[in-house]
Amino acid sequence: MLHSPAELTPTSDTLGHTRTRPVHWIATASAMAAVIAGAGLLQPAAAGTATRPAEGPQATAPDPAGVTYPLDCKGAPQNVTATAQGDLDGDGRPETVAAVRCDAGSGTPPHAIYVLVQDRTAGARPRVVATLLEAAQRKTATDLTVRDGVVTAGLVGYSSPDVPRYSPDLKQRAKWRWSDGKFRQELTDSAARSV
Repeated sequence: MLHSPAELTPTSDTLGHTRTRPVHWIATASAMAAVIAGAGLLQPAAAGTATRPAEGPQATAPDPAGVTYPLDCKGAPQNVTATAQGDLDGDGRPETVAAVRCDAGSGTPPHAIYVLVQDRTAGARPRVVATLLEAAQRKTATDLTVRDGVVTAGLVGYSSPDVPRYSPDLKQRAKWRWSDGKFRQELTDSAARSV
């Protein structure tokens, strides 16, 4: 004769923990909400990215608009024509590089290139801390980038005063890198050729 397992009749004592009550649903929902919120806050860093210590709000690059540049425009306004941002000195705070020239109304005045920093004090204005290119060098910046702590600018100019101002014949690729407490210009290509 086949035996079947004995069936137990549930009693209120044996299955008391299986009854759902509103308090159980609230506790479960709260625990799940905490797990989901925690997972959203504790995302792993993407591969290849460095994590930085929390120091309050993320630093923003200095705004070049409200700066008075050390460029003598003989009363004409100053014009920022290109900017680039990046951490140039490795302190975790971005700097701004600005190509600036006098707004002469006609012609193409030469550029000067400046590095700006934003002091940490509340209400401080951005300030110029370095001049990478003087306007006296009579170059025009065609592009400006910051990548991996290196400032790169395309520069055009003139090989002699006889070259028409509308047709620059020199082209350079200039690079500057922060090293030993100052910006050092790296080797550039300065061959005279038609632009």
